[in-house]
Amino acid sequence: MAEYKSKRNDLLKAVAENDKYDQKLIKKALDFATEYHDGQFRHSGEPYIEHPINVALILVGLGMDNQSIVAALLHDIIEDTEVTYETVEQLFGSEVAKLVDGVTKLGKIPYYSREEQQAENLRKMFLAMSEDVRVIIIKLADRLHNMRTIESHNPQKRLDISKETLEVYAPIAHRLGIRGIKEELEDLCIRQLDPVAYAEILGNLDERKTERTEFINNIIEKIKERLTELDFKNFNIDGRVKSIHGIYRKMYLQGKAFDEIYDIYAVRIIVDTVNDCYNVLGMIHDMFRPIPGRFKDYISTPKPNNYQSLHTTLIDREGIPFEIQIRTWEMHRTAEYGIAAHWKYKAGVNESSKMDAQLTWIRQILEAQQDSGEAEDFVQSIKTDLTSDDVFVVTPKGDVISLPVGSTVIDFAYAIHSAVGNRMIGAKVDGRIVPIDYKVKNGEIIDIITTNQQDHGPARDWLNIVKTSEARSKIRSWFKKERRPENIAEGKAILEREFRRDFVFTEEKKEQFIQHFSEVYHCNSVDDFYAAIGYGGILISRLIPRMKDEYNRNYKPTPETQKPVLSTVSPKLVKSTEGVVVEGVDNCLIKLARCCEPLPGDSIIGFITRGHGVSIHKRDCPNVPKDISSCEQPDRWIKARWANRQGDGFKATVVILAVDRQSLLADVTNTLVNMRVPLHNVNARELKDGNCEILITISTEGTEHLKNIIAKLGKISNVFSVERTGN
Repeated sequence: MAEYKSKRNDLLKAVAENDKYDQKLIKKALDFATEYHDGQFRHSGEPYIEHPINVALILVGLGMDNQSIVAALLHDIIEDTEVTYETVEQLFGSEVAKLVDGVTKLGKIPYYSREEQQAENLRKMFLAMSEDVRVIIIKLADRLHNMRTIESHNPQKRLDISKETLEVYAPIAHRLGIRGIKEELEDLCIRQLDPVAYAEILGNLDERKTERTEFINNIIEKIKERLTELDFKNFNIDGRVKSIHGIYRKMYLQGKAFDEIYDIYAVRIIVDTVNDCYNVLGMIHDMFRPIPGRFKDYISTPKPNNYQSLHTTLIDREGIPFEIQIRTWEMHRTAEYGIAAHWKYKAGVNESSKMDAQLTWIRQILEAQQDSGEAEDFVQSIKTDLTSDDVFVVTPKGDVISLPVGSTVIDFAYAIHSAVGNRMIGAKVDGRIVPIDYKVKNGEIIDIITTNQQDHGPARDWLNIVKTSEARSKIRSWFKKERRPENIAEGKAILEREFRRDFVFTEEKKEQFIQHFSEVYHCNSVDDFYAAIGYGGILISRLIPRMKDEYNRNYKPTPETQKPVLSTVSPKLVKSTEGVVVEGVDNCLIKLARCCEPLPGDSIIGFITRGHGVSIHKRDCPNVPKDISSCEQPDRWIKARWANRQGDGFKATVVILAVDRQSLLADVTNTLVNMRVPLHNVNARELKDGNCEILITISTEGTEHLKNIIAKLGKISNVFSVERTGN
């Protein structure tokens, strides 16, 4: 209780010291939260109210506004007490209520998996962020205090929370430019995820603490002396050590020794103007020897979070490397507080255009999730977009485009405009043609080659190549809009095929079942659901296990209610699992001939072999006489027909002729995988004329199904012939 009183007093004192805070309103919220959290305790045993107070203190340190502080004090009140949204709105206003609601988890709603729950929480949070960025700033403060007190949880819980924090929340803090929270979150995560490495780095830093302090102070004094000589008036110099996580990444992810990390020591110089920054840079390079290739100009090319500074790595006379950062006071405020600086220094958001630019990535993530039906895909796209470092590439006109590391020329094309990406047929990097999956590098000039064909669009396999969720969203959007009727038909066919295998429904129940899943996947209609399956927004490989689980729990008929299914074929006429009926033959082995591989829908005939049962051939098979009556052994040829059902285990072989190119075989196999067609054998060979031949053996349901497969394969780029063997 003493700790609670102390924290309460700290908050009230901090609020009283700043004229912009409404002390009466904040105390009202504090008293309200204290009342309703009374009797609640955290895992560590302290009163629960200490947590919202600590979150509020973090936000006061960032200089956030009254509504943010009040919302921080109330952020768990709706989730963990009987207090309603309406009550919060009535007592503290709609602005505070919306902030509290945006931070509140969706923990009370049942979900299919932990991934889905995480995805839905993130969807809601990002949506709330797009309306008011203060939601995520409160959430970051909430997560920071939770990480500071994480030791009270069991080991697995600590690992799960730390992993999520490192993959989602720390990168968000980075995107918002809130350096202090970002670095502390990262260090706290590494402490949990790799305690041995954390202890090793901490030991190395402690071992050289005195040496480090002397070194940094010596550098600072030298620079101060020179700046004073050059008549610089309003400047500040301080030193710091690289964060533990920053050192960890270079030691354990890049394989560097502690002594090989050049920017462990860093000195920061703050001056009045941009001109001063560059003048100081020249002075610094005159004082110390710069390391080639270690200069970065983030003033002319700011980072996506609006961070601006000059970075240069130097070596002093003793041979010790160190980094110097040079920036203006305005740049410094942005670097330290990021988007929170709008509230700390401007008492609100007045520069809406700059704010919009900083939050573009939030809208891109939200747009991407609209075309991503899979919870796992949405979570993964967030992690990919947030955690990647950036590369800076240049358009032919000289514009600089920032992309995540690992981005391809396709990502670059879609970053320029969706129309450029959709009409892209190739790319040049620094004047040379590169493959479509080429990964861009810093400083490269990228020129996208496009076609004037109005109906040209992206290839489906681009979805497996691109890095950014923005590009993936735009590709899916093209297939969604331009091929909607085809996507609906394809999705319906895929689902019907799966239903015939594993589900027994009345039409009414089936419609109800499909409607339910269209809502689960956030589709506006059943047709949208079918279309999403058709264009790959919803992966059938993930959908079907989920459907089976739901079917077994709520729809599967019980033995008492299940009605017997009457076969349309007399059991005594069906002579094999191949679904073939032969005339006048009972209980014999029936095999499908390999020479022609007949399928349901083909006209067939049987041949009585010696000791191997009846071999079933296509009627137009080269091994079948055109005139049975005049052949040598007409009595061994026997009438046969397909049973009045279709199976799904018939093998067929098709031959594909195409222009030989990179990723052709991958395109073929991906097409079959997307159609849920089992693949048994693949044989490819290069032809003399620069073409190639691919023979594939697949399982199919019959001739109509095979025709559909052949049609799909025929649409693959550079394929000019697809035929069934044995024709």
